[in-house]
Amino acid sequence: MPESAAKAGLEDVVAGPSSVCFVDGVEGRLLYRGYDIKELAENSSFAEVAFLLWYGRLPGRKEFDDFLVQVRKSIELPAETVQIIKLFPKQATPMEVLRTAMSSLGHWDPDSGNMATDASLRKAIRITARMGAIIAAHQRIRNGAEPIHPIAGKSVAFNFFYMLHGKEPRPEVERAFDIALILHADHEFNASTFAARVTAATLSDMYSSVVSAIGTLKGPLHGGANEQVMRLLMEIADPGKAERATLDQLSRKVKIPGFGHRVYRTEDPRAGVLRKYSEQMGRLAGDLRWFEISQIVEKTMRSNTKVYPNVDFYSASTYHSMGIPIELFTPIFAMSRITGWTAHIMEQWGNNRLIRPRAEYTGPLRLPYVPLDQR
Repeated sequence: MPESAAKAGLEDVVAGPSSVCFVDGVEGRLLYRGYDIKELAENSSFAEVAFLLWYGRLPGRKEFDDFLVQVRKSIELPAETVQIIKLFPKQATPMEVLRTAMSSLGHWDPDSGNMATDASLRKAIRITARMGAIIAAHQRIRNGAEPIHPIAGKSVAFNFFYMLHGKEPRPEVERAFDIALILHADHEFNASTFAARVTAATLSDMYSSVVSAIGTLKGPLHGGANEQVMRLLMEIADPGKAERATLDQLSRKVKIPGFGHRVYRTEDPRAGVLRKYSEQMGRLAGDLRWFEISQIVEKTMRSNTKVYPNVDFYSASTYHSMGIPIELFTPIFAMSRITGWTAHIMEQWGNNRLIRPRAEYTGPLRLPYVPLDQR
């Protein structure tokens, strides 16, 4: 047999062209349609980044204002989807609910079945606007409260907190969360995005493709790392114990969540941005403990390994200081990444070819068949 050419997990295998996102693992850069993620986080908004990912360019003022109207008027969930969410068993997890509720939205979408470009863009807007509404509605329902209607004319970030807690978020929280959504919006051919493109390549509909992505993100090897980070920080609890706890885990060869990345060979550029907001949100909440523990864990890791923090590490303490429940961290990942998923789905349709890789066969060859009564 020839020497194996297959790579486990398709590591570093180029699966196709894309102009949506560039991940530079050597230099530690992330570009959306050519724009550096750090510059977008500092100057842009989640809505503008969504426009950039879908249209391939930044908008002018008039068209962006029109676009914002479309996004903000689409946040309200269909009453039927809310009723479906109320029927889920209490033990259903937020990701399970998001998966099924998202699928239900396709039944009431006026563009259902229409795969024209303009219809696909309208669906992308509705799906993106409503993702946070699903998460917030389910969280309230599972806690015995009624869902809250969004406030017209407000951003996706604003309305997520409003629909979740029933009160308006502070401007600093709204902006920090908007930036977190920008940072998670796309990341090239990650597992969930690739799953969405595989489904789209069959010419299935946008909702089916998004549900494929959500199902993939639900797996703990893709989504959920920042949940694990927060649980670790809460287990440590005291900044004075952080260094020893980290060294103990390293000595036992226990993987510390929030560190390392399949592509980046240096610090994840998103981690650097979120480090700043972890501290800012901690100060705003009057509790810097989680930021301080995070810093000590990072410093200890840098001193003893060559592994850098990724986007999940500081997003954990940032979200927690905002008052977001830990079980919602992964659904929020989907709430942001939906922009990238839908951009890739539409890109796939723009120059489609069925994605059908080959497998490297490792089984036996030419086994003789033995009749059943002779075995």
